[in-house]
Amino acid sequence: MSTLSERLHRGSASAPSQVDHARRLVADWQLLADLAFADLTLWVPLRTGAWWCVAQVRPLTAPTSQPEDLVGSEVQDADADAEPFRLAYREGRPVTEGDPDWSGASPRRREVIPVRHDGVVVAVLAKDTNLAVTRSPSTLELTYLDIAADLCLMVSAGTFPPEKLLDGELTPRVGDGLVRLDAAGRAVYASPNALSAFRRLGVTGDLAGADLARVTRSAASDGVAGEAVAANISAAVAGRFPDPTDVEGRSATLLVRALPLQAPGAEEGALVLVRDVTDLRSRDRALLTKDATIREIHHRVKNNLQTVAALLRLQARRMTEPAARAALEESVRRVASIAVVHETLAGSREDVVDVDGVLDQVLPMLGDLTSIGPAARTRRVGAFGELPAATATPLVMAVTELLHNAAEHAFPADGQPGSIELVAERDGDDLVVRVRDDGQGLPEGFDPALSDGLGLQIVRTLVTSELGGSLHTATPAQPPGPGRPGTEVVLDLPGAGRPRR
Repeated sequence: MSTLSERLHRGSASAPSQVDHARRLVADWQLLADLAFADLTLWVPLRTGAWWCVAQVRPLTAPTSQPEDLVGSEVQDADADAEPFRLAYREGRPVTEGDPDWSGASPRRREVIPVRHDGVVVAVLAKDTNLAVTRSPSTLELTYLDIAADLCLMVSAGTFPPEKLLDGELTPRVGDGLVRLDAAGRAVYASPNALSAFRRLGVTGDLAGADLARVTRSAASDGVAGEAVAANISAAVAGRFPDPTDVEGRSATLLVRALPLQAPGAEEGALVLVRDVTDLRSRDRALLTKDATIREIHHRVKNNLQTVAALLRLQARRMTEPAARAALEESVRRVASIAVVHETLAGSREDVVDVDGVLDQVLPMLGDLTSIGPAARTRRVGAFGELPAATATPLVMAVTELLHNAAEHAFPADGQPGSIELVAERDGDDLVVRVRDDGQGLPEGFDPALSDGLGLQIVRTLVTSELGGSLHTATPAQPPGPGRPGTEVVLDLPGAGRPRR
């Protein structure tokens, strides 16, 4: 199935600004469907003359009148069903069908609203109401329908939806709590859920007739947040679309969204939606605390590892035996590589590591790869990307060992300078790492699986046990430099990018 943007581009009105306007409407139209107790479908005219359904939403407050999926269906312009579409699109006004449609599983009445942007009708919105559901004309239902009518007129006039794309999953819904305000910002109606939410915030008494901005400001435990929410409510009454804002009270936290109701020919006012997010914000704070604790642990581990590396470095300077000094210096390099990974995690808010950034810091720690034997040029090809922390640490250690081995053993001391390449090939969660050089090649009969060298033993353990991969060597088909056969070490790491459980 194509995306909404792709479907909109197929229509005759497909300018980028028009497509964005239609996308914003679809992102926010659950509100309209719930208020109208109706199914909504968005139709665009095709260049062939037909009408194409590009999006659909069903109400959460009433049974659907459109149980079938209409997205992708077409209505030919010559069909009778297309007549309201043509009128609304051509005349730029809402069109209501004369008689209900009795052909489906339930009778429905359709109203077609033009979707206008910058004075141009870019699509039509079909609003289908299920007539089989009988409701008592309660104050809540009448208020919902009245607000829905105002929003439909605003869609027709091009003043709804707001210019900023909202995340529909994070904004309050109609059923969470609704307050209608008049042109002076006073509450005309508050739903039972809204009253309960404001009670938990600390508001006493009835909201009817109250200045909602002042009441919310006085109930807020945080003066700055209270002023911000009050300013947003006043901005909506004045005709602007402010962002949703949290306000914390005595025993609850509310997410408040205010939007203007300024339909042509109708009484002006505003709509305020509220949602009790006390538990959600409490979990958010707990996660932030946990995240800060984890990052502090990584920071302390990094400091401890740097202390260990410094002690090993001091001990190496006191050694008179060259082999012992070299062993300690290699240990310093290995510990420092792990410390860099923890330093990256300490500055990250996610349990993932930018391995490319870590390697760019680790490579200079290898003695610049030029103090071991002749000068060797190194370069990284491809990208490792972000990997889980449990994978990044053994991977960085294995790669630095292989690079160090290549720099130390690939080129004869009296030979010409060489080149080393670190190649990363990532396919989804699978990763292949190649360390290739243009050195003198492997000795006759060399088998990395049987080598007793400490470096290769470390690499084998990390790759097979920690990363669940495999290690093999070969002669590169295309060495990074000319003149010598070279060596290529390949790490096959299936699923390396998949988070560990």
